[in-house]
Amino acid sequence: MAAVGPNLGRVLPGSSILFLCDMQEKFRHIAYFPQIVSVAARMLKVARLLEVPAVLTEQYPVGLGPTVPELGAGGLRPVAKTCFSMVPAVRQELDTRPQLRSVLLCGIETHACILNTALDLLDRGLQVHVVVDACSSRNQVDRLVALARMRQSGAFLSTSEGLILQLVGDAAHPRFKEIQKIIKEPAQDSGLLGVFQGPNPLFR
Repeated sequence: MAAVGPNLGRVLPGSSILFLCDMQEKFRHIAYFPQIVSVAARMLKVARLLEVPAVLTEQYPVGLGPTVPELGAGGLRPVAKTCFSMVPAVRQELDTRPQLRSVLLCGIETHACILNTALDLLDRGLQVHVVVDACSSRNQVDRLVALARMRQSGAFLSTSEGLILQLVGDAAHPRFKEIQKIIKEPAQDSGLLGVFQGPNPLFR
């Protein structure tokens, strides 16, 4: 029997799901909100091309409004929640997918619903891939510390394009040309470049 290797965080369409967390009208004031939504939208486009299921939540939509239209989430039924985690609201969706291995996580806020969702998913034994250029918080210190916290807990920090190329896997894939058009435009800058320039104690 081969030895069990390290958890490499490989992502495959047949065992993945995309989580879209709380990108709503009343959160437009959050730092880099347009950029975050733009990147999440391209993740959703690719998920649809590769038949990766997607789940959309809204935090207290009566008070915080609906999902912003620019996400392009038409056809997805938003799941309302009040908990600062997506998992209690979408538990049934997770339970009906025994093949599920990886969750790709986008949305806001990084230090609140994204962090708690990641921890709940890790508790369930799932791999969590935080799409760092598709997550933000009002306060950027909260955002960066939450990313470091998730990494410490075992989540993978990835960019949207990195995950998209993992999902498609091969330039010979029949949908690659369509996906290539999506990623040809670089993801909008969401304020993370400075984090990775020079020493940063949070990401050692």
